[in-house]
Amino acid sequence: MSSSNNSSLDIWIAGAFAAFTVDLIVYPLDTIKTRLQSPNYARLYTNGAEKTVNRALFRGVYQGVGSVIIATLPSSGAFFTTYEGVKATIADSNPKVNGKALLPQPLIHAAASGTAELVSCAILTPAEVIKQNAQMVDNSRNNGKPRVNATLQTMRRFQSNPLALWRGYTALAGRNLPFTALQFPLFEKIKEGIRRYRDEKGIRTNTLLESGLITAASAGSGGSIAAVVTTPVDVVKTRIMLAAAESAAEDQKPGKGGVVDATGRTVQEAKEGLKDAVRNVTKPPSRKGSMQIAREIVADAGVKGLFRGGLLRGVWTMLGSGLYLGVYESGRIYLANRRGDKVDGDDVIL
Repeated sequence: MSSSNNSSLDIWIAGAFAAFTVDLIVYPLDTIKTRLQSPNYARLYTNGAEKTVNRALFRGVYQGVGSVIIATLPSSGAFFTTYEGVKATIADSNPKVNGKALLPQPLIHAAASGTAELVSCAILTPAEVIKQNAQMVDNSRNNGKPRVNATLQTMRRFQSNPLALWRGYTALAGRNLPFTALQFPLFEKIKEGIRRYRDEKGIRTNTLLESGLITAASAGSGGSIAAVVTTPVDVVKTRIMLAAAESAAEDQKPGKGGVVDATGRTVQEAKEGLKDAVRNVTKPPSRKGSMQIAREIVADAGVKGLFRGGLLRGVWTMLGSGLYLGVYESGRIYLANRRGDKVDGDDVIL
């Protein structure tokens, strides 16, 4: 896509507005998905031997949304800015062989989206850890306890070492990289096909509404396919994220080596050097590796356990991706046109 008619500010504003819109609309579905994938799903959200779903699954579905909105606004802006920049750089330097570009467009889109995802995940990881643990806080009145702020309660579990919140980075990036690498080439291909079809039928209008709807349909279709295919990675990532707060709370209890923080070190050790603290960010928040967690899921629930929540994830990703990229692209066209720059749907693609 050509981004010459859009400033970096346009990209950030459009991306942030798109993220905010999607977070508010599809967040409840994400909460339910997290609870379905939780290792405590059967104990917390089903009714005893009958294994029927109880109402607790649908309570407090907006718990933790504040942390995500705060982090999603800058992370989405960073994603789109990086994506546009990397894609333009690769496209401009793509060598020609016999008059044809050496690197195919799907590869360029995958490389650009993957790079952008690594940048975005660095901003989003703390919020994702807080969000998924806040989604699991029991705020029902059945337990006899007063309602609490789920986000603040989760954040207190990391107060001795906030850097531990970034230890879910590899888990989040490991989930998002294959997802975006699959979604964006599919998205671009579907959108190109829809536009070509409408051109052949002579029904293209080149309006802002049409561009937004084509983008939404393409992104939703590509996103839902990518979501279902990568569900096993998402299930493992959810387990790792939930384990972060559990291990943090356990490790902060007094032990033989004194009070320890969420990275498993004594407070004195944590103060000995920032370099060591930063190095610990790359360690997984769970003491178990991804493959070990996956094997435990298969042993407990079979292969279908790795796809738990997959259908729901596909549905909310279809809605979320469609709204997200549809609003983003429409916003970019609107902002450019408002400045007097002529931009149509063919000029603005991700």
